[in-house]
Amino acid sequence: IKDPAWLADQARTTAERGGLDVRIWDEQELAAGGFGGIVAVGMGSERPPRPIELTYSPPHAGPNTPHVVPVRTGITYDSGGLSLKPRESMVAMKTDMSGGAVVIGVLSALRSLGCAVRVTGLVPAAENLPSGSAQRPSDVIRQYDGTTVEVLNTDAEGRLVRADAIGYAVATKDPDMIVDVATLTGAATVALGRRHAALYSTSDSLADALVAAGAAAGEKLWRMPLVSDYRQALESDVA
Repeated sequence: IKDPAWLADQARTTAERGGLDVRIWDEQELAAGGFGGIVAVGMGSERPPRPIELTYSPPHAGPNTPHVVPVRTGITYDSGGLSLKPRESMVAMKTDMSGGAVVIGVLSALRSLGCAVRVTGLVPAAENLPSGSAQRPSDVIRQYDGTTVEVLNTDAEGRLVRADAIGYAVATKDPDMIVDVATLTGAATVALGRRHAALYSTSDSLADALVAAGAAAGEKLWRMPLVSDYRQALESDVA
């Protein structure tokens, strides 16, 4: 039941109840719009991607009203694609859209809370499944912002769809702040266990605000290093 189209329908219902604007892309619009990461991740499923955009504007919003963009992957099921997960790792993967549900939930509360900033929530929803049409390790894809990416592991799909969403936000939404809510990878739990979420940020003030908000809400965050030494791990000979 819970495929990308179903998740998009829940977003529409949320928008109607919360006084939000909503936009849903279909597969033809994605391909024409240059969303290469979302298209690649969704190619293996018979149930195509349905990225979601929810927009909240406070009363009397003007050009100087701050604009926050939360982004989260809505992978409604993650098998790993051709880089197939082990069975035991696959069982819980119907919850891989939980961050997308967080973004939809956040947007649903803004009007009743009287939020004073503009918020655009982006949830690139897709299924990651293996088939004869699925993306393959060694494929090179082109993201929304023109960056080319060599795919080495099709189970690293979340970063591909988020890269499209973030590129779209930067190019079209003029955001003051982007907050990426991600389930990340099991390796994060090796470092921090399941009691703390890993936090990466290029802004000290934003990181401090998120840690404080998490403490107030009972969602513990731990800031991780994000240094230039890591950049070389992203290099590719063909992308």
